Amino acid sequence: MSAAARPELPETMRAAVVFAAGGPEALQLVDWPTPQPRAGEVLIRVRAFGLNRAELFTRQGDSGAAVPFPRVIGIECVGEVEAAPTEDGSPSDLLPGQRVAAMMGGMGRSFDGSYAAFTRVPRRSVFPLNTTLPWATLGALPEMFQTAQGSLRVGLRAQAGERLLIRGGTSSVGLTVAALARRQGLTVAATTRNLDKADAMRAAGVQHVVHDTGGSLVPAARAVFPEGADCVLELVGTTTLADSLRCAAPGGRVCMTGILGGQWVWPAFEPMVDLPTGVSLSSYSGGSDDVTAEELQGFVDDVAAGRVAVSLDRTFALDDIVAAHRYMEANRARGKLVVVLPG
Repeated sequence: MSAAARPELPETMRAAVVFAAGGPEALQLVDWPTPQPRAGEVLIRVRAFGLNRAELFTRQGDSGAAVPFPRVIGIECVGEVEAAPTEDGSPSDLLPGQRVAAMMGGMGRSFDGSYAAFTRVPRRSVFPLNTTLPWATLGALPEMFQTAQGSLRVGLRAQAGERLLIRGGTSSVGLTVAALARRQGLTVAATTRNLDKADAMRAAGVQHVVHDTGGSLVPAARAVFPEGADCVLELVGTTTLADSLRCAAPGGRVCMTGILGGQWVWPAFEPMVDLPTGVSLSSYSGGSDDVTAEELQGFVDDVAAGRVAVSLDRTFALDDIVAAHRYMEANRARGKLVVVLPG
């Protein structure tokens, strides 16, 4: 395959660009230069991408690390290979038309990401896929799976037979963690503030639905796991982290992966007070290196076969990206939000 992009590619593409931090309206739909792939990179024609709260924080200018603007944000996508030039000019293992997923590795932060018709991604962050799943369904999977699997494996070091409590259990990541954890032999409890969502949680694999009434979760969590949870996955964030730590058993592990509560900083953190004796605290914000192509393909196959249910709330067009971010920011979603591009 030639190192150059295919000649039919347009010079410009439609993209949602953040020129300066702000609200949803900071996402401006413009004609943007179509990226040209360099050796070791893959040019992807974007067919769909999931929305992530990390992108919301980037758009707001509050993502924990500086992101230079203007920037096409977006940390994941699915689509088709347009070009994949190699260092020595030899044929790539990714041929034009191959379905792929891409995630993390700097997407939408250190270089332009997926909120566009095309994106250029390092080969190491691209995963070939063999599937006929609809783009909307496929677009919900990459980052959701990577975050869920990485949280269990890296953040929590979860093992079969252990007790897992998921705080923020109705989020797309929470539901995916529940499904994966059950398949890996854990006993799963998860929280919700809305018991109308309990059936969807049980369908995903949650065995014990814990009603979060807004106060301390400890009594309700201990009613399910009297000795405490071996693993606690914190998806709400610093607003509930101290309370989640008290839900863990002695020797338990707590991992903060999400910030659904919208607060990055843990104010007035007192380690000797807030950290229970013997309970370990970690965070997870890993990347594409934490999953393999075989694992992602296996998850896609499970979804296609109906062994794992996908929690897809609704889809949007790229032209509706501002409305999509408003919807996400209002916490209205009951699952993954996906943007589907034409074609």
